Amino acid sequence: MSIDCNDSARFRRVMGKFATGVTVVTWLRDGELAGMTANAFMSVSLEPQLVLVSARNASRFCASVAAGDTFGINFLGEHQQDLSAHFGGKACEGLGAMAMHGSGTPYLPESLAHLIVRVADIHPAGDHRLYVAEVMALEENDHHAASPLLYYGGRYGRLADPQACRA
Repeated sequence: MSIDCNDSARFRRVMGKFATGVTVVTWLRDGELAGMTANAFMSVSLEPQLVLVSARNASRFCASVAAGDTFGINFLGEHQQDLSAHFGGKACEGLGAMAMHGSGTPYLPESLAHLIVRVADIHPAGDHRLYVAEVMALEENDHHAASPLLYYGGRYGRLADPQACRA
């Protein structure tokens, strides 16, 4: 079977076959609270604790965040699909209330978990930039019994048996 690697619609469809969690990245932009939905996130290293976020070159995030800056990464639960849409460009008044970490970095206190990170390296990658960041603080919100918000095939999804994953 031949694959046309120049077909961006097909590439997007194929990449959509990989299920991911959904995060909201939060930061300060010119002193104002800002956020964006991102599912291009991964852990990179345990020692030191490093994570990676991929962002479009044309994004407000790339225009605002440089090496040495801090930002938050918030893991959304299935009950927070509205926040994913809000920070994905479908703003809804009253959503997205943020708290401030002691470092002056905003985060979403109702997320399943959140990280506060500092940018260690930025790497160009086509029409995106890869932000490698060192974890400065992290917190789990165990009081939420919710499952993670998942994204697959261009749609939100949920775990079939969330309790099986908690054993």
